[in-house]
Amino acid sequence: MKLLLDTHCLIWFFAGNPQLSETGQRLMEDSSHQKLISLASVWEMAIKQSRGKLTLALPLEDYIRQKTDLIDFFLLPIQLSHLAIVAGLPFYHRDPFDRLIIAQAIAEKISVLSYDSALTPTESS
Repeated sequence: MKLLLDTHCLIWFFAGNPQLSETGQRLMEDSSHQKLISLASVWEMAIKQSRGKLTLALPLEDYIRQKTDLIDFFLLPIQLSHLAIVAGLPFYHRDPFDRLIIAQAIAEKISVLSYDSALTPTESS
């Protein structure tokens, strides 16, 4: 199964934060699943870091490279086709990063792993 990770789930998993559900933890640890990190999440993390809301042990670029090199996580680039879907999404969710993650999940037919029930696109299930 392919999983596109919500930014919070990604941060919580890498930090060992207990806010990540047991199901989320199990799915992310399962090596049979392909885990994808949207570049939108990396962008969101960069903003959080610059505002002092996220502290990492390494510079963000090194942190993400380390996680994708050592663990079976892969970066999902942002495509024009993803942005076209964003333009047509209803406003159930207003966060621009989450909207892009939803669009990527729809376009790529990937399930989203999120703590936020408003983030799960029914079209990709």
